[in-house]
Order: sequence, then C-alpha cells, then structure tokens
Amino acid sequence: MTADRWTFGVEPLPRAREIAPLLRRVAGQILAMERDDAALAALAEDLRTAERALAALVPRDPAPRVGDAAPDGRVYVDHARDVGAFNPCFPEYSIRVDGDRAQGTVTFPIVFEGPPGVVHGGVLATFFDCVVQHHNCDVGVAGRTTSLLVEYRRPVPLGVDLGFTVERAAGAGRITSRARLFDGDRVLCEATVAAVAGDRARLPPVSPRRPAP
Repeated sequence: MTADRWTFGVEPLPRAREIAPLLRRVAGQILAMERDDAALAALAEDLRTAERALAALVPRDPAPRVGDAAPDGRVYVDHARDVGAFNPCFPEYSIRVDGDRAQGTVTFPIVFEGPPGVVHGGVLATFFDCVVQHHNCDVGVAGRTTSLLVEYRRPVPLGVDLGFTVERAAGAGRITSRARLFDGDRVLCEATVAAVAGDRARLPPVSPRRPAP
C-alpha cells in the first residue's frame, strides 16, 4: 500500500462512527420484533426529538460543497473507504491491502436481508463497489466506476463471517478489479468492476467544515 492514499472529502465526525453501527443494530432488532411495544414508541419519539434538534444544525441546502457549486450547502464526507463505518446504510467490513491484491472479512446483518436469511443482491453490488474503491484509493490510483458486473453463485447468508479477495490491474487510464466473496472455500459471488483512472490535479476543491460560531 502506498503512503500517498487517495482521499476526496473531509473525515467523518467521530460520533458518526459511534452512531452508524448502533443504528444498524437497532434497525435489525426492530425488523425482528414480533409485535409492537412501548420501547418502539419511546424510540420513535426520541428520534423525532433528535431530528428536530439536528435540523437546526445542518445547512438548509442539501447539495455538497464541492467545487464552485452550493457555497451554502453541506459538508462532503470522504467516501474513499470504510463508508459503512460512518453511514448505517452501507455494509461494514475489514480490509487489508497489499499492492494490487486485497483481502478482508464482512458480515451482513439483518438490515441487508432480501430473500429469507439471505443478503439482498443489490447490497452485494454496493459491497463490491465499496471494497474495490477502498482498494484503489489505498493504492493511490482511483476513479469513477464505469461498469460493475456481479455474478451470483450461491445465496449469501446473513450473520455469517465471510471472506473476500480483490485483485486489480491498471493501465492506459483504466482500472479493472475482480473480487470474490467466500464462505470458507465456497465462492458465493464474484464481481468485475471497471473504473476510469482519475487525475488528482483535476479534482474540484472540497470545502472544509465551517468553524463553530
């Protein structure tokens, strides 16, 4: 892994890393509930209270402050790696990068269920796009995804520790990555991801967080 990692955006708030996994776990518990309960009513009221409080703290313009657009918009958080660590809508994983190869582990909780007990296929496509982008950014040459082909070999179970590998090849302004998801020795699904190699010098500026008033 090169020391010159690719980044684009600001670091997520530390509290976001605390809240994201908590929201995923609580959402999974709600999906597993057999019946309504006072605890759910209390949670809904607490969330409404939090929503009102946070609405007064975020910019009214939802567009990110990237380039010349939206000077009054929101801050843009770096999506180069570990998106699931701070955004509960994405899967969380661990990864180890060694040059053009990477490997790691992932466990999909209930919130990513499609068929009974099985991970939704669209979530798997998102997962592959995330880990391939993470790999490219850690190596130092990344860019926009131009195509993503997912081949589903076997159903991917929920709540099971799974392994994955990624291998990449770069040249002529293109990056091609091939990734696999395993349960032990069994290949569950594979992905081929193509991307355009970006030029850092041409990236638009990203506005930092505004100082506290």
